[in-house]
Amino acid sequence: MERSVVVSGGGTGIGRAIAARFALQGDRVTILGRRAEVLRAAAAEIRGTHPVRTVAVDLSQPEDIEARLPELPERVDVLVNNAGVRGAPAAEGGLKEVAERWRRDFDTNVLPAVLLTEALLPRLDSPGGRVVTISSVAALRGNGSYGAMKAALQAWNHTLAGQLGGRGATANVVVPGYVAGTEFFGGPATEEELARRRAQTLVGRVGEPEDVAAAVAFLAGPDAGYITGEFLNVNGGTLLGR
Repeated sequence: MERSVVVSGGGTGIGRAIAARFALQGDRVTILGRRAEVLRAAAAEIRGTHPVRTVAVDLSQPEDIEARLPELPERVDVLVNNAGVRGAPAAEGGLKEVAERWRRDFDTNVLPAVLLTEALLPRLDSPGGRVVTISSVAALRGNGSYGAMKAALQAWNHTLAGQLGGRGATANVVVPGYVAGTEFFGGPATEEELARRRAQTLVGRVGEPEDVAAAVAFLAGPDAGYITGEFLNVNGGTLLGR
C-alpha cells in the first residue's frame, strides 16, 4: 500500500537516499529544504512510481512553515526529520560569539524537527503513523553545541513517543556515525580520512547514505509497530550501543 512520506533535508546526502528508498517502494514522497534548485534536481533524478514533490521552506521559521502548509500532503503516513547542519568551528571571541553559535545550532538542528513535526501532527495518520528523526553519534560522544543539539532531539523524542502512543503512532531516532557521500563536511573526504574512519569501525567500511535509509525504512515499516521511543545506532560499531 502506497503511503504519503515527507522528508526534510531531502535534496542531498542522507535525506535524498531516504527519499529515493521510499519512492522506490512506491510511496508518494515530498522533500523539503531551503534550496529550491537542489530539491528540483533531486526530484528529477529520483526514480519511483510517482513523481517526487518539492517544497522549498526554511524550517527554522514558523511563519514560513505555516505559509507552506497548503503545499504539504493533507495526510502524512511517515515524517522523516532529517534537516540539519553541522555546527561551525568555535569562533574567536567572547560570550557573545558563544551565544551566537549555540543559538545558530539550535535554529538549524532542533527547531526544524520540532516545528515541522508540530505542524504536521494533525495530519499524521492514526493509527500507524511514523515519525523518524535523524540524530548523530555526536549526541552520544560529544561535539560541542552540535552534539548537544542532537542530544536534545533524542530527549525530545521521548516526549513525542509519549504523545503519539495513544494514537497508535510511533516516534524513533536513527543515530548515524560517519557517512560518506554527503555535504556534511563540506566536500569529499580524502583517502587518508576515509582510511581513518574505516579503521574506527568493526565492519571495516564507512557508512553510506543508503545504510541510514535502510534503517529509516525499517522503523517506518509495518514490522516496527511495537518499537517506539528508541534510538537505532547505524555506525558500523564505531560506538557500541548503550
